[in-house]
Amino acid sequence: MALTFACFGYDRTEALRTGAVQVEGFDVEYLDLYPREIFDRMGATAEFDACEFSFTEYAMHYARGNSPFVAIPVFPSRAFRHSFIFKNRNAGIETPKDLEGKRVGAPIYTMTAALWQRGMLSDEYGVDWTKIHWVQGQIDSAGAHGQPAIPELLTPVDIENAPSDKSLGDMLVDGTLDATIGTRNPDTKDHPDVVRLFPDHRAAERDYFERTGIFPIMHLVAIRRDVHEANPGFAQALYTALCKAKQETLTKLRYLGANLSMVPFFAADMEEIADIFGGDPYPYGIEPNRKTMETMLRYMAEQDYIPEAIPVDDLFVDVKD
Repeated sequence: MALTFACFGYDRTEALRTGAVQVEGFDVEYLDLYPREIFDRMGATAEFDACEFSFTEYAMHYARGNSPFVAIPVFPSRAFRHSFIFKNRNAGIETPKDLEGKRVGAPIYTMTAALWQRGMLSDEYGVDWTKIHWVQGQIDSAGAHGQPAIPELLTPVDIENAPSDKSLGDMLVDGTLDATIGTRNPDTKDHPDVVRLFPDHRAAERDYFERTGIFPIMHLVAIRRDVHEANPGFAQALYTALCKAKQETLTKLRYLGANLSMVPFFAADMEEIADIFGGDPYPYGIEPNRKTMETMLRYMAEQDYIPEAIPVDDLFVDVKD
């Protein structure tokens, strides 16, 4: 019987999805699903043998002991999040610090993106996120953002749920929200009263990376603990295959005779990636990502996801590059 690996259809995992790269010694079925569905199904019933998984959800399980999962240091999803902070231009928010005392919407308060956004706003701009009134709901459609099976915070936060007939984007327009954070643009982003907190967000994100060396990690790869224990060598084989799949994509991306991606300024973007990231913006393994993960785990402790920062090495099973 094949082992299942659920992951979004990223370019960096494409060779594994198509079978061009194999998990040596194991029959693995790649299930191409959207991340939120993967997290909900894995978190609720441990449905997959291995999968892309929320870093914060995994670390929260680990910190509580008896986690049903282990992890390998593969990070299929990373993203800067400055560009996904929007405000109502009439809310009196001129600087990030002005978010204090305001009503701010987020799809899921505990989602990894929101953790990074609060942590970045605190570190970079002195924002006290405890002085923000939080509203939870979907960014671009009415209602709640599903029923994710996420462990609770150590200290509950006073979070208001959005009305069932309004998206957070709707609330941003009508003024019942002052700002939103998250992973998507509001469905009302083209309304004249809805603008970004960081208008030149690409420059802000580049400056942030050049000063801190941090490209925020969103997801890692988790394996069910029972599957790991019953299949010696699977963690190493999956890690090796994912590294190889990523390298095959990087080779194709660097070939500019015909652009692999539908990005009009692709050649210039690849030059920027080479200049800023040394050619590989998605390094796997612990050492190249230690500072980013230590920052992330500090944020998790500060924001009451976990009682104290976990040593980075403790989160992962041993694999070799």
